Amino acid sequence: VSIVGQTELLLHRTLARSGDPRPFTTGGSSERTGAGTRHCATGTGYSEKSIGLLRETTLIFSFIERHQDEFPVELMCRVLEVSISGYYASRGRPESERITKDRVLTAKIKTSFEDSRGTYGALRIKADLCEQGEQVSRQRIGRLMRQAALVARGKRKFRTTTKSNSSRPVAENILARAFTADRPNQKWATDITYLPTREGWLYLATVMDLYSRKIVGWALSERLHTPLVTAALEMAVQRRQPPSGLLHHSDRGSQYTSEVYKQALDRLHAVQSMSEKGECWDNAVQESFFATLKTELGLSEAQWGRAQTRTEVFEWIEVFYTRRRRHSAPCYRSPVAFEEQVTIPN
Repeated sequence: VSIVGQTELLLHRTLARSGDPRPFTTGGSSERTGAGTRHCATGTGYSEKSIGLLRETTLIFSFIERHQDEFPVELMCRVLEVSISGYYASRGRPESERITKDRVLTAKIKTSFEDSRGTYGALRIKADLCEQGEQVSRQRIGRLMRQAALVARGKRKFRTTTKSNSSRPVAENILARAFTADRPNQKWATDITYLPTREGWLYLATVMDLYSRKIVGWALSERLHTPLVTAALEMAVQRRQPPSGLLHHSDRGSQYTSEVYKQALDRLHAVQSMSEKGECWDNAVQESFFATLKTELGLSEAQWGRAQTRTEVFEWIEVFYTRRRRHSAPCYRSPVAFEEQVTIPN
């Protein structure tokens, strides 16, 4: 079987998977073998592993030069696992302008992706590049990410943590999934999630300002009880000093329907709002936050002991999420960058 023929077939298959509109013929290209002439684009079942027989760099570069009118140079370099710059250097001429730009862009995309801890997709990377003065389409970024094998991690589905107490009165759902605010400290949403550690569970309660999606208060505890949520609320109040009339939304968990928590809200002159029974989407912003945290810290399973988990959560919330991570809701900016538009407490 012709080595060149197998390579061409692999290139055709790669073009087919990528949706490239090029015709699936080589224009009559053929390779002489001991049994006669065999057309390279015909036949099936060739082993793609035979590409390893072309590892000799000189042969690979010669093959690319002979077929550059039939296949994109960058595609052949990727399939044959050689560098584009190395190919052009061997031919004694500079890279094409487009390939040079793609190579420079790919390096910037990789930096943005790595700085995001492997979580950014094309849109957030586009925002990073825009700040650097690079106007690049989402489609081009997506193509370069695929070529560089950069795949952002996905979120897990929501899962309810708090349990309601049907004997206690609950508040009306005033928020009604209106997860935007015109100003800081107008609407807060709060919730609890559990975090697995090698020493048992930790419970995390957070308070989010819906204006910027900033976590303004949070607390960790080994016990799922009311002091956990009151500690998170106290941090938020100390940091933000909210005005009277703050809309405070939560689910119907027993911690939020407790008399102690209601009294804390009364002292703030806050208006309490609660999700409908069993409707996790009524507090989707908090659920989404928890899903992001667990995905980006790898906390679908235990990673560390309790002390190290506390440290990792602190660093992720206070440093990465709040100050660096771009959020889709506030114009692909971090909460801190978004809040710089107005003067508010820290």
